[in-house]
Amino acid sequence: MKVETGYIYHIKDEFFDKINDKGLMINHENGKSRPTYFTIKDENILWFIPLSSKVSKYKPIIEQKIRKYGSCKSIMIGKIVSKEVAILLQNAFPTLEKYIDHPHTKNGVPVKVSDNLRNEILFNFNSLLALKKQGTNLFFPNIDLIRKIMLEELETSKK
Repeated sequence: MKVETGYIYHIKDEFFDKINDKGLMINHENGKSRPTYFTIKDENILWFIPLSSKVSKYKPIIEQKIRKYGSCKSIMIGKIVSKEVAILLQNAFPTLEKYIDHPHTKNGVPVKVSDNLRNEILFNFNSLLALKKQGTNLFFPNIDLIRKIMLEELETSKK
């Protein structure tokens, strides 16, 4: 499977079974394969950013953060396939291609985020990574530990 930045994917339960992190969102809800994830390809690691249909839940949180800090880069609202979604950068985590279950499709075609939204997500995500390097961690999952586990798994699979 060719994995590209800016497309939407679903992840296998196997990843969540392997990585027991309370900061990760639940993979299945009411028997549906959720959430979908905006994907960033970064060399051998993929970054998955959960998407949520619960926009009304996140809008007040965004507004509160803007009032308190002047901006909010950890949660965004955007349109994907003409539906408004919350883009939860704060819940992003690294993984490997082998944990992708399938691409999210509409009418049999893999869903790609618009270039403008893709660029805005990448800008905000890189801002969050830069803040983390400076000592301000806005990510809920332990991304350093998960990344370490994924890189070790990748190294082991090459042997």
